[in-house]
Amino acid sequence: MILPFSDEPNPRGFVPVVTYAILLLNVAVYIFVTLPLSGRPADPRDPLLQEYVEVVSQTLPPNVPVSAALEQVSSYDLFVFAYGFRPVEPSLLALFTAMFLHGGLMHLFGNMLFLWIYGDNVEHRLGRLPFLIGYLATGIAATLFHALFDMDSPLPLVGASGAISGVLGFYFLWFPHNKVRVWLFLFPIFMRVVSLPARWVLGFYLFVDNVLPFLVTLGGQGAGVAHGAHIGGFVAGLAVAWIWNRREVDWRPSAYRDVVEPKTEAKGPGEAIAADIRRGEYEDAAKTYFSVPSEKTRRLLNPSDSLTLGRWLAREGHHREALAVYQRQLRDYPIGPGAAEAHTNAGLLQLHAFGEPTAAYQHLVDALDLDPAPATEELIRQALTAIGDQQKYQNRQKLH
Repeated sequence: MILPFSDEPNPRGFVPVVTYAILLLNVAVYIFVTLPLSGRPADPRDPLLQEYVEVVSQTLPPNVPVSAALEQVSSYDLFVFAYGFRPVEPSLLALFTAMFLHGGLMHLFGNMLFLWIYGDNVEHRLGRLPFLIGYLATGIAATLFHALFDMDSPLPLVGASGAISGVLGFYFLWFPHNKVRVWLFLFPIFMRVVSLPARWVLGFYLFVDNVLPFLVTLGGQGAGVAHGAHIGGFVAGLAVAWIWNRREVDWRPSAYRDVVEPKTEAKGPGEAIAADIRRGEYEDAAKTYFSVPSEKTRRLLNPSDSLTLGRWLAREGHHREALAVYQRQLRDYPIGPGAAEAHTNAGLLQLHAFGEPTAAYQHLVDALDLDPAPATEELIRQALTAIGDQQKYQNRQKLH
């Protein structure tokens, strides 16, 4: 058995209000709705009972009489039948209510554990309101993806798994160098806590726990688990995170959006920017650079000029503009001269200017992997030490 229980880096001081609110709402629904209704037999006069029995009778083994199943029906079964999402009778309300209903304590525990581990870093990166919107949107996408492969199913789909899988998709793309502490348990031979790369843990969850069973069951609910919803939520999270990244790279400051005509001696904006940088006219260089749409800045500058422009913008307090320059440089020159410096400068900006140590950590680890110059490596080590000191959960291991 593999049981994850925490991740790192995980910055101290940030309170993931939305993550905690979603978690508490799910627990409250379980305590005040699931538990009381589960212990109460279904009302024979409930108009839903007959429809429920007709649906259940289609799924019973041949040797099990309907009367035996009828004796086990609880008020919660009918509640789930009404507010869970049934592909054969789709409901807009059920798309939302189904996310907060669970089939049992272990179902709830597993979902809330994953939300607890991964939600705070994603909420910190997205912001509270975008995180809430992203959570609900990927949850809806997960349910609809499942329904595509099981459209005739009258059985209700419930649980937060699809929405939480969306959070995992965000996490997979944004925090590739994070570590997840897991409990490996193979009683009585092996019991140990180990730290594994986040992408290994999430990749195992996606492919072994979901993609393979999904293929085996051809999209149905194998062992009562909607694997299609998990896959759909994960892919939706990946897609939204990719779009978010693209939006950050394409961002253009309003102060620099006016079209700037290249100087007469320059053959185009690239030459004009390079000439301005050589003359030390960085303001003009920045105006020309950001007057060009992001797609047209591909390899517009060589890495050296890009780094020079980014450093000037950062010194002048134009932190978001500087980060955009570094991100575009890494888009165009992911390896080679200047890549380690661009990662380092982007990481330092995210750490010190934006207060995003986990996002900074990704850049700094990438920079180390590119064999930086000694002076740059020293900056990276100092920054990683600072990030380690900011961790919510301190341990004996140093980051990276």
